[in-house]
Formats: sequence, structure tokens, C-alpha cells
Amino acid sequence: MASFILAILFQARFPYYREFHSTYDLHCLMGWNDDRTALFWTLLEEYGLAWRLLLAVMLTVLCWRILKYALYNWHTWSLPKPTSCFQQIIISIAMLITIVAFAVFVRFGGSFTYANGVSWLSAGVTNNEFLNECILDDVQALYRVREFAENMKAGKIDGVDASRIQEFARSINGYTGESYELRPYLEWEAQGAKLPRPRHIFIIIGESWAQWPMLEKYENLHVADGIKGLMAESNSYYTRSFLPNGEGTAVGIVGIITGLSAVNVDAQYQPRSYDAPYLTSMAPQLEKLGYQVDFWYGGISSWDNMDRFTVAQGFHHFYGYPDYNAPRQNAWGTTDAYLFDALSKHLSEEPPTVHVIMTVSNHPPYNLDLNKEGFDFTKTREAIAALDNVEDVETLTVEMGHYWYMDKVVSDFVHHTMEEYPDSLFILTGDHAARTSPGTQPTVFEYQSVPFVLYGQGVQPQIMSPNAVGGHTSITATLIELIAPAGFRYYSLAESMTRTPKAAFSSSTWITENAIGTLNGNKAENIPGNSATDTQNSRDKVDEVLSKIRTLSWWLIEKGTSFE
Repeated sequence: MASFILAILFQARFPYYREFHSTYDLHCLMGWNDDRTALFWTLLEEYGLAWRLLLAVMLTVLCWRILKYALYNWHTWSLPKPTSCFQQIIISIAMLITIVAFAVFVRFGGSFTYANGVSWLSAGVTNNEFLNECILDDVQALYRVREFAENMKAGKIDGVDASRIQEFARSINGYTGESYELRPYLEWEAQGAKLPRPRHIFIIIGESWAQWPMLEKYENLHVADGIKGLMAESNSYYTRSFLPNGEGTAVGIVGIITGLSAVNVDAQYQPRSYDAPYLTSMAPQLEKLGYQVDFWYGGISSWDNMDRFTVAQGFHHFYGYPDYNAPRQNAWGTTDAYLFDALSKHLSEEPPTVHVIMTVSNHPPYNLDLNKEGFDFTKTREAIAALDNVEDVETLTVEMGHYWYMDKVVSDFVHHTMEEYPDSLFILTGDHAARTSPGTQPTVFEYQSVPFVLYGQGVQPQIMSPNAVGGHTSITATLIELIAPAGFRYYSLAESMTRTPKAAFSSSTWITENAIGTLNGNKAENIPGNSATDTQNSRDKVDEVLSKIRTLSWWLIEKGTSFE
């Protein structure tokens, strides 16, 4: 049984690393709360569950036969027979000490103490992340997952310091009064609308909409021509200095909906989330501006509890693909084309609205008929083959084909809607980037960043700073500052991008105007195309905001608005 379990873990670590550039980690916990039926079919269709399981069985049988042969056929030596009771006691004690010592030595990974052994905390001894993950065995990686889960329950998250809650609250917007609750400390006053009031607002979250295919370095791929075309128009704004809330779809959606930073707590499964919307949540605040707020998803409504969660957080409606009678494309839902077609037909009957839209097509299993959609496999394959460090050209070509499809459908929807409703506003971003990379050694920017594009009536390239810093949790504040009248009061932990914040961060990464890096370790780099900067100075800017926003996010989820 032990051999079989280890064989399964060994087989699974290959596709897992290819997907997440890590051995078993926090993504395991995300998957546990995901749609398990859809996850099963994805594993079967995309990641070779059947043949990998067969290999695990074959490996187990082989190991069992070798062990059986060894036990029955290898030569054995008899220990000396004790001639007295004293010798028997001495030999027994020596054997017991030897066996226990060996067990401890093995248990702690080649040491007699946890501190000096090869555990998940001490395995990263090289400068190469891939080698560090190779050093870490599968069982220690699962210990890491368990540790993450226990820390989540206990509120042990890097940057969270509940003892400084009042100090952090006072530093958000400069409120100098005294209060026993968070409300006045998180209240902002809008500076005045920068845009005409939009009739419809669309916040489009593209599945795995990474920013790297939009870089000049990859322009020959031509898979991001749609969003790049929107960026080039006069009524558009774009910044590269933008991060998702984390490395999973649910984490990103929750960050956008609630305005709360990722703190290793699944807000969509917390009882407090269903008592009332969080103070910083999007829907109730936009409703005060006269908008109906709906959520559109290309998948199943019950996925990750999102239908109940969004409605509990103040959304008026949640639409999954069964609600608009779209055909099912794969285990995760329908195609993006059916999603946006349903939304387009719905608009004619709608009052002023905000639509948060989550696409699904750019997600494994990658099984769209791309030839039928018009994707040029040959040109993309040739362009990918010319890149450095591409492990599997054919697989990346298929993945980029689905990226191209999503990009095309979204940009077509934007143009079509602008023709029908020219007084519309669009925000385009991605749920996360960490799934498809341009090679085996992606940069931090390539692996983590997602785009932020503002497009629509009244938008100009100069509407905000050229490299305004932001993330999912700053979207609501930014939107309100763009459209709300002066004096409108709203609540946010993150500063609006219109106010030129210094830094933003996700669950694993930080970003400033010109630099990006990892929160753990000292890996940092300049953002491609932006001005070169001192990355250490940039990292210091992150420390000014990370602890206070994470602590306040954790407090709102676990404790509510009261300091008591």
C-alpha cells in the first residue's frame, strides 16, 4: 500500500509541476474545494489519469516482486546467540536503540533533528527552483500542504499581525478619530468623476489571461492581437504594473468581489460571508450608484460555491451556463462564445448594470475545435518553435490556440457592444497567470502578471499614471473614483489606482511601478518595457502596505468590523 501511494504521488508530480512549477503545495487545497467532477474529467482528458494510474500499478507490482524475491532468496546472516540473560538484555537494548535511531534518522530526512533534516522548509538549498522541488520528496510536499491547511485555520499567514489591528486601520486613509469598529478607518471620499456615467459596465475576467503573450518579445505568436488592438485605440488605458489576487480562479474572483486580499482563507466557505456583504464588497457600493450588479460565468453555477457567495455579497443575479441554456463544451462548462452571446441578448432588457464576467474556454482540457474557429496552427507552431526553452512545442501551441480564442471572443464582444451601447465601460483583466508559461524558466512577470485594460466612453491613455500600480482588490475603488460624483463615500482596503499607489501584491508576488518580485526569497526583476529601477527600494515599498492590508483582510473575514 505504501509503495502504491508513493507510485501515484510520483506519477502525479510531473503534470503538477508542469502546471504550477511546484511540487504539492497550496493549489492542492484549492483543488479540494473545486468542482471535483470537472476536476476528475480534466485529469482524465488532459493529464493522463488513466495511463499514469496504470503506470503506478505496474511500478507497485514491480517493487512488490523485487521485495518478495529479496525476502525469500537473498542470503541472510544469523546474529550471535546470547549465552546469558545479561547478554540477551544488552543485545536487545542495542538493537532497540539502533532501530529507533535509524527510524529517527530516516524520519527527519538524513538527520536526528528536524532543523537539520531535509524537510519542506529546508529543501531549497540551490538557486534553481526546479532543483529545489526535485530535492523535496512527495511525502514532505504533502506535509507542506498539511502545514498550509493548519496555518489557514489558525490564522497564521505571513504579514498578518492581529495585535496591530488598530494601528493598521489608522494608516489606511488617515482617519484620526476614535472608533470601536473599522468602518470610519476604511472610508474614502471620491474625488469626482473622471468619466461620463456609463450605462453598462463590464468587468471581464479572462481565464488564465496572462500578460506575457502581449509583450513585444512574443508578438510573432499573434495570440493577443485582440486585446492589443483595444489597447492601441484612443479610448483605452493600459498598465503592465498589475497583479491578480493569487494563483487560482476562486482567489481572484473573491478578491474582485470583496476587495479583500488573499490570506489563505477561503472566504466563500466562511459563515460570516453569508451573514452580510463585507464592508469593502463591490456590489452594495455600486448599487448605491444606481447599478444592478450581476455575475456571468461560463461554467456551472455551484462551482466553488460561487452562486451562493456572490448573491450573499450583494450581487442581484448569478448566471451559470445552464441558466442561459448553453451547450456544454467540456467538464468545466460552455464556450466563451455562448457566454458572451447570452449576455449580449440579455442587455437589451437591462437597466444600468455592472456585469462581472468569468470566462472558461482557456482552461484544460484544451478541446476546442480551433481549426473550425480559424486558428492558424502552422504559423503559431513555427513561432513557438523559435522561442527558447520550450519543452513541448505542440502542447504550447494548443494552449496558445485557446488563449487566442478567448482573446478574439472578448475583443469581438467589446467592439460589438460599443456599437450597440457606446456609453459602455470595460475593464479587462485575468483571474491568474500561473498556468501556461513561454518556457521552462519563465520570469516572475511572465509567470504571475495579468493585464489591466480600461476601455470605453471617455477613457484616454492619460486618465491615470502610465504605469499605475494595482491588483484585483483595487478594481472597485478605481472604478468608483472614475465614475462617482465628488463626495461619494465608499470603503476599500486598497488605494484606488487613480491615486497612484506605490505597490500591490498577490498571495506570492509583489509589484511596483517598474519592478516585480516574489514575496518569499529575494527574486526580483524590472518589468519589461518599463523604466529600470532599484528592485530593493521597490521591495521596501511593498512592506509598507502588505502587513496592514493582509491583517485587515484577515480580521474582516474572521472577526468582522468590530475591534472587540
